Amino acid sequence: MEKKIELLFRNWQKRNISGIYCNNKEEAANIILEIIPQQATVGISGSVTLDQLEVVKQLESRGNKVFNPYKPGLERDESLEIRRQGAQANFYLASANAVSENGELVFFSGFGNRTAGVSNAKNVIIVCGVNKITPNLEAALKRAREFATPLNCKRLNWNSACLADGICHNESCLFPEYRRMCCQVLVLEAETASGRLKVIIVGENLGY
Repeated sequence: MEKKIELLFRNWQKRNISGIYCNNKEEAANIILEIIPQQATVGISGSVTLDQLEVVKQLESRGNKVFNPYKPGLERDESLEIRRQGAQANFYLASANAVSENGELVFFSGFGNRTAGVSNAKNVIIVCGVNKITPNLEAALKRAREFATPLNCKRLNWNSACLADGICHNESCLFPEYRRMCCQVLVLEAETASGRLKVIIVGENLGY
């Protein structure tokens, strides 16, 4: 695994992506808190990984303005508006569904806030456990569609075609019969602005 991560980080250098390695989720949360200034605004996407880090709570408790569309009691329109605002925050926090050893990052999104934030926010921090590293882009897309998305649909009780059996039914998972979760696919191959995109790889299994 150590050699794979070294190769991944070398590939990210060529793609103008900054790689950071942390041994565990506590170390990763501390790095995020160091990178993000206390006065900065922060947008987030739904993420089991971020929940496991508990970093959103820490950002809110120390005074950062966090655009959190997942707070209980929000109406749908309120949540959608917060997602739009979060994609324009000073920093955007998310996790990828998969990372190829070549350096590509794969993101699936239902509403588009994650793809918008990751691709266009001024500063982006992506956090991924080592379990999300795949041999190549094809495997990364397969992992995102056939592994991560069904588990997220089950977690959120999202009426996609994969909810019942945990198997991706891409061609038939369409409206109005189903509520499709993987509506947008972003493959991030490289970065133009130096320092904009940082990816933290954590030496633990995190998220889906």
